[in-house]
Amino acid sequence: MSRDICHCIVLRKASRKVSSYYDEALAPLGVNIAQFSLLRTIDRMAPVSLTDLGARVELDRSTVGRNARVLERMGLVAIKPGKDQREAMLTIAEPGRAVLREGAPLWDGVQDAIEARLGPDGARQLRDLLAAL
Repeated sequence: MSRDICHCIVLRKASRKVSSYYDEALAPLGVNIAQFSLLRTIDRMAPVSLTDLGARVELDRSTVGRNARVLERMGLVAIKPGKDQREAMLTIAEPGRAVLREGAPLWDGVQDAIEARLGPDGARQLRDLLAAL
């Protein structure tokens, strides 16, 4: 193995490049891929606590809380107290549903473009290699 190549740097560079494809596609909706992905996850789990959302997306509760508050300020999610007043519950607001509806075909387009560039076997190999990490 070469000591001149840092796997972390190569992966971060690739991650930034791929994220930029999604960000560019989603830009007309006023969201980036991180926000769109979080919206999708909230929608699938709603109503969902910050704790459960954090566990699902593998981020700590405080980071998820900050990101959720940005989505709330954008009018895309609603944050309300849960049964336990210490826990916040998230749901998708109607403007968030519109972003999800309009964003789905944009996201699909990027998925298709990446798969076309890598080929079906290359895309599968990429997923398998990343899952092995």
